[in-house]
Amino acid sequence: MERHAFADYLRSFDYEERLAMKIQLPEMFDLYAEGKAELVDIRFREEYAAWNLGFGLHIPLNELPDRLEELDRSKIIVTMCPHYDRAEIARLYLILQGFESRYLTDGMLGIANALRGDRARDYMNRIGDRRK
Repeated sequence: MERHAFADYLRSFDYEERLAMKIQLPEMFDLYAEGKAELVDIRFREEYAAWNLGFGLHIPLNELPDRLEELDRSKIIVTMCPHYDRAEIARLYLILQGFESRYLTDGMLGIANALRGDRARDYMNRIGDRRK
């Protein structure tokens, strides 16, 4: 079944979908602060243990198929990893499972850079009780 879903996805892939699959930091920050997006860190457990952002869910890519029930289908699922390679894979899988999903083009390294110093405090105050 999934093989056919992927073929159907490829057949319908166009410029609009190419844009819709990506999200950049400013839009992601706004959607998350508004409660419209759920961030999913898909890195391996060892990577997460070494450093993490302090917010968002952690579901390693290789565990994603078995943990879909943890995701909120009413939100845009934003997948993220240090750059974006694995996040693209996770996003495509989620789309094929019926989720609305985008991958973070700036990666988690972009988030870390964007939330340094006072910007981290200001943003965490903005999202308030969404912190995990």
